[in-house]
Amino acid sequence: MELKSTLAAQQYAATRPATAPKPGPGPDGGAGLLGSFEQTLRQTEETAKTAMTSGADPHALVQALAETQLAVETAATVRDRVVEAYQEILRMPV
Repeated sequence: MELKSTLAAQQYAATRPATAPKPGPGPDGGAGLLGSFEQTLRQTEETAKTAMTSGADPHALVQALAETQLAVETAATVRDRVVEAYQEILRMPV
């Protein structure tokens, strides 16, 4: 039992850098965010094609899909906030 927990801790420590936040664009980098979103989608598509055609690492595919899911959820949240702000502006008295 102790060996399994030690092995699990070592594997967790090895994968921790992969989940660390990546440095992103600053507050004025709106276009950079769109490029990053597009790049994430392209990388996931390439990883999926590779996994399906040549049997590449399934863990890489799962990680790429998780990154894509996060990117899509973030884009949907930003879209919702923009629509909400627009609606709030429309409600302002003239």
